Amino acid sequence: MRKPGQQEFEAFVAKIEPDLRRALFAVLGVERGREATAEALAWAWEHWSRTTRLDNPTGYLFRVGQSRSRPRKERPVFVRSEWGDPVVEPRLGDALAELSEGQRTAVVLIHGFGWTMREVAELNGISVSTVQTHLERGLKNLREALEVEDRA
Repeated sequence: MRKPGQQEFEAFVAKIEPDLRRALFAVLGVERGREATAEALAWAWEHWSRTTRLDNPTGYLFRVGQSRSRPRKERPVFVRSEWGDPVVEPRLGDALAELSEGQRTAVVLIHGFGWTMREVAELNGISVSTVQTHLERGLKNLREALEVEDRA
């Protein structure tokens, strides 16, 4: 037997979960990202009446997932995948781990998942120009770490 609001919640999850999961994976890595996504969606169900009134539920739940899965007094680390795709630079995981959280989020979501700067800005509650700054600095730092020349 379904609880009141369960069907609406299931539709809500189907709509936002893919973007929420990708964003949290990009920032926290696969394992912590999976945990953070589950925590955020659990919070959304527990506070369903509040969740339905949010202007930016994906951005809000992104923050909930981050805070609920955050190990205390530890820096989030991008977990390097054990999957060995020969097309991917082998040092990329380590280079991404060295970026600040803002830089890593911008680079992975925009270049890895095809998000727009506006979408990343809304997710993080920051301006588009701040996202652009994070992206530019992140790419510069990646180029330096991977010893790649800028073609521009």
